[in-house]
Amino acid sequence: MIPPPVSMTTALGYTVSHTICINTVRMLRSLHRLFSAHPMVLNRGLYRGICSLESPFMQKRSYAPPTERKKFYESVSISQGEGGYEIILDRRKLKTPQGKIFTVPSEPLAIAVATEWDSQRDTIKFFTMHLTTLCNTALDNPTQRNKEHLIRSSLKFLDTDTIGCRVEEPPSLVELQTNEWDPILTWAEDRYNVLIGSSTSLMGPAIPDQTKEVFHRHLASYNSWSLIGIEFMVTQLKSFIIAMGLVDRFLTVQKAVLLSRLEEEYQIRYWGNVEWAHDYDLQELQARTAAGTLFVHLCSSSSTIKHKLLQD
Repeated sequence: MIPPPVSMTTALGYTVSHTICINTVRMLRSLHRLFSAHPMVLNRGLYRGICSLESPFMQKRSYAPPTERKKFYESVSISQGEGGYEIILDRRKLKTPQGKIFTVPSEPLAIAVATEWDSQRDTIKFFTMHLTTLCNTALDNPTQRNKEHLIRSSLKFLDTDTIGCRVEEPPSLVELQTNEWDPILTWAEDRYNVLIGSSTSLMGPAIPDQTKEVFHRHLASYNSWSLIGIEFMVTQLKSFIIAMGLVDRFLTVQKAVLLSRLEEEYQIRYWGNVEWAHDYDLQELQARTAAGTLFVHLCSSSSTIKHKLLQD
């Protein structure tokens, strides 16, 4: 007998997968070794951002969900319900970890989530289903956060934004930061009519209160679902400015990820690539960033797409 979706979805996490936790530990160890060997080339803001456990996307889990499970359904479809669009696995409605009907606000988002489920093969790889995880977070709101909490969580990265924390040496890295980070910084200042700046200080640049107020008002124009996606993007990239570049379609996902990993890529160029690990981390970050960007755009979408059955 096929078990109901709720028994499967209760195993899904809200914010961070087991794989991400492993990658975080690996990155911390790598940064520690790098800082010990060559402290001047390490981005202080990046290091502090990764070490921070304040974001709910990096908090310790109260349980450890399985990373995979044998697939128990054959077809995936969507239907329009009273509160939005629902995901149907065979003939059963998908549910959240808290047992709520999995309902999303737009049809494009429903199709994207259904595609995640439809792409699973013999086993369900939960750690690849970032859109599903973000929707579960929005629906269950396990930490009971409102819009103001979400806005402040994203804005706190401004003070230690990756592209605002610069090095004084070596000259080649200084030049690389200037050439790659200054254009996105200039774009953000012009786009929002604010002052941000950069600094080689350990504390990062002093962000004017007026700048924070402008960004606060801008974020307040988004709904709670979109804010969850923005927070996820900011947390992944360790940069509020780069995340805004993605939201405004000024940057591509590939470019945004490379900008956020600029110093790591610099080190790889000089010290070599750790066998498979760096490529894997890059692909994981691209996947999470792409999912967060798509989530924000689809949560803000007002377009209507005809009902679509993903499998005949």
